[in-house]
Amino acid sequence: MKALYLAGGAALLSILACSAPTAAADPLVLSDVSWVAEPAGGKKGAPRVRIQHKQSSSDQSFDGSRPYFAAAEAALGRSTPGPVSFAVTHDAGTLACTGSLIGPFEGKGECRFTSDPAFERALGERGLVPDRRSTLLAMLMVDATIELADGLTREGVRPKDADDLIAAAALEVRPEYIRDLKSEALVLTDVEDAIACKALGVDGAYVRGLAAAGYRGLSADEVVGMKAMGVTGEYAQAMNRAAGGVSK
Repeated sequence: MKALYLAGGAALLSILACSAPTAAADPLVLSDVSWVAEPAGGKKGAPRVRIQHKQSSSDQSFDGSRPYFAAAEAALGRSTPGPVSFAVTHDAGTLACTGSLIGPFEGKGECRFTSDPAFERALGERGLVPDRRSTLLAMLMVDATIELADGLTREGVRPKDADDLIAAAALEVRPEYIRDLKSEALVLTDVEDAIACKALGVDGAYVRGLAAAGYRGLSADEVVGMKAMGVTGEYAQAMNRAAGGVSK
């Protein structure tokens, strides 16, 4: 099942493809981080900034989806070329960047990421301790929070490790999505199954359509497989009528 959602998006793969731990004088700091701003790209052609660390990278579009990037957007969007600095502050830590612009959303530079010890302790209390510092930077980029971890746990799909939390945040698998998926047609007890459903475009309406067609107690694998094959609730009902019976 994990292979399904990893195959669902190159952006998620780039976020999770972090390198080995980095030795540093300050164990809370990643200093080998760079940024590149581009005037177009991402959602609806919005400008974006790419944050890179060793072999991994993550793009953030300035489309309003991450309000905590507002200061970066203001700094990078100015019309005056020259030196620039900005900071991105998140529960996971602070990304402080400097560099230069040649135009609005055109430039590059370097960053230092300093993680928040309180955030790391909270992750540890929930069994989500990351195995490398760059994982915390990935959490900043996708807005992976303790609130999200706790919300998913309350809905019965507890993240088992830091990568689960990052994947859920990146694909916007949130508690309200889990509640919408819950149906007599779908048995959902694992966050990886919820992530796979989101990656394949399964939503509450789709699952309720399967329930209306008579399906009960399907696994996430079965639901994802049906979605991938183009099976809809309407199609299932039509097949049931043609066969003169009710499925499962």
